[in-house]
Amino acid sequence: MSIKQISIFLENKPGALYAMTGVLAQHNVDMRALSLAETKDFGIVRLIVDNVYEATTVLKDAGYVHSVTPVLGVAIPDTPGGLNKVLQVLTNAKVNVEYMYAFLGGKDVDHAYMIFRVADNAAASAALAAQGIQVVEQEEIEKL
Repeated sequence: MSIKQISIFLENKPGALYAMTGVLAQHNVDMRALSLAETKDFGIVRLIVDNVYEATTVLKDAGYVHSVTPVLGVAIPDTPGGLNKVLQVLTNAKVNVEYMYAFLGGKDVDHAYMIFRVADNAAASAALAAQGIQVVEQEEIEKL
């Protein structure tokens, strides 16, 4: 149970992000979520997209260094404490969260959505499911 995240390495200079998103736009790749982490010389763009194969193909053809990583998508009830409950379940299961970021869920206004990078997707998914927390699959991301 996981979602495929694309990590793209970019030079930290004006226009680099614009050029990369332009390549995806020209090929009708729809971004569902984006996170940008930077250092002085380069940045890492983490993307969730509607079509992983198309995105990785056009990025490769355009010369972008990238990798694909399995991450966990979670539907979080859009109520106070919703994220805290998810984090409590992961903590109780001794699952460490390496990083996380939010993404839009389309027409579903009852939930917020988060991407989690954890060491063990299976353990995290099982712990969340046992508490009735919905894990989002790649196929669902493609339909949003």
